[in-house]
Amino acid sequence: MLIIGTQTIDDAKRNRMKRYAALLMSCLLLAALSACTAYQAYRKCGFGGCPGDKEIAAQVEAALRTTPGVSYWDVQVQSLDQVVYLYGIVDTDPERARVEEAASRASGGKKIVNSISVRRDGHH
Repeated sequence: MLIIGTQTIDDAKRNRMKRYAALLMSCLLLAALSACTAYQAYRKCGFGGCPGDKEIAAQVEAALRTTPGVSYWDVQVQSLDQVVYLYGIVDTDPERARVEEAASRASGGKKIVNSISVRRDGHH
């Protein structure tokens, strides 16, 4: 067992596994909530989604591509019943805020649900 400072490598691995487990649980919960939201939108609007949802998502995606300091390829956008859902992982809290601001501007002030996580370990 190698000791680094006051933390062993085993402790570091255990802590990393705990972070990954927490992230996985968050993703599973988000998927379950998204499924409920999708079902409600389906009941209201049918398989094609609600009018304007595709356009809203496209506008937000275009805005993210042109926003400086945003890793848009790490962000997924979905619009259901005129609500914009943001998913993914970014590097910093300010980047997460920039994504939400860009989405809000592009969607015309529609409700934004920001479920973007921030990498805490700095690894890509």
